[in-house]
Amino acid sequence: MEDNHRTKGQLYQLFSRLAGALANPHRLELLDLLVQAPRTVDDLAQAVHMSAANTSQHLQRLKQANLVVYEREGLFIRYRLADPAVARLWFELRSVAELQLAEVERALSAYRPKRDDFEKISMAELQERMIEDGVLLLDVRPEVEYQAGHLPGAVSIPLEELEQRLGEIPPDMLIVAYCRGPYCVFADQALELLSSRGWNVVRLEEGVAEWQFAGNLLEI
Repeated sequence: MEDNHRTKGQLYQLFSRLAGALANPHRLELLDLLVQAPRTVDDLAQAVHMSAANTSQHLQRLKQANLVVYEREGLFIRYRLADPAVARLWFELRSVAELQLAEVERALSAYRPKRDDFEKISMAELQERMIEDGVLLLDVRPEVEYQAGHLPGAVSIPLEELEQRLGEIPPDMLIVAYCRGPYCVFADQALELLSSRGWNVVRLEEGVAEWQFAGNLLEI
C-alpha cells in the first residue's frame, strides 16, 4: 500500500511541475501573449518590459514544463504554445480566479477604468450584425497578432496607428472594436478615441481565443 501511494505521489509531482511553471505573473503574461501569436524572445521582452535575458529564463521554465516550444529562425528564436490545450488551461485558470478571488474584479477595474463606458456586443450579436451593411469590425491588436489569426471580416488598425489612420474609417458606420479579450485595454482606448471624434462605437469583450473556444473559425 505504501509503495502504491508513493507511485501515486509521482503523478502529483508531475502535476506540480506544471503548476510551478505557471506560478509566476511574468510567465502568465508571456503565455497570454503567445495565445495571440508566436513571437521571438526580443518581441516578447519588449511587450512585457523585461530584459531579453530575463524573458528567456521565464520561457525556458515554460518550455521545461512542455507548455511552449520554439523554432530557430536564423539568429532568432520564435516561441509558440505547445498545444491549444495550454490556452484553454490559461483561460480556465482565469475563470477560477474570477470566481474565487474578489480582488480580480477590483484589479480589472483599476486596469480598465473605461470598461463600463461603452456598450458591449456579444459574439452572437456580432455575427448577426456583420451580415448587415454599416458595421466595421476593428482589430486594434498589433499587426503580428492580426496576421496570426483574426475574426472574419475584421480590419486591422493597431491602436498605436489609429489616430493617424482615422481617415480610413467611414464616419457613418458602427465600429465594433476588439483586442486580446477581457483583460486587454487596447479596445477601450480605441473606442475612447473614436467616440470622442463622433463615431458610434461598441466593444466586443472576447478576443480570438475566446472566439475559437466558442466553436467559431478565424481568418488568417
